[in-house]
Amino acid sequence: MVTNFISEKAKIGQNVQIWHFSYVGDDVEIGDNVKIGSLVHIDYNVKIGENTKIEGQAYIPPLSRIGKNVFIGPAVILTNDPYPMCNKMIGVTIEDNAIINARAVIKAGVTIGKNSVVGMGAIVTRDVPENSVVIGSPATIRYTREEYNKKQRAWKES
Repeated sequence: MVTNFISEKAKIGQNVQIWHFSYVGDDVEIGDNVKIGSLVHIDYNVKIGENTKIEGQAYIPPLSRIGKNVFIGPAVILTNDPYPMCNKMIGVTIEDNAIINARAVIKAGVTIGKNSVVGMGAIVTRDVPENSVVIGSPATIRYTREEYNKKQRAWKES
């Protein structure tokens, strides 16, 4: 038997797909056409914009704000406590059209700008400007989203 836990206090949009063994907490708002993979934990008081895709094993803590058309890869971890264990929390903000690749970790309070890309396994400790690609630990800007898109097109055509 496959089970999910979806709070009765969550607001789920139209055409949302939630895969096996996922958790959606109280006061979560999920926009239309969102896809949530298996074993994803979306804690309370989270907002997720339409057409976003969250891959399996991601953790989305309280106070996270995720824009529209965002991709969050497998096992991505967002945090909300910059100095654990503290009762004062601050969420991560991921703006529209951002891509967060597998196993990236985003520090509490960080904003990932519109159209930005976070590389696989990156440790993001500072805000990421719009249209930037960051990689590494700590994550640093390597090139622009335009350059990323060119690399992606070349890969698809090869």
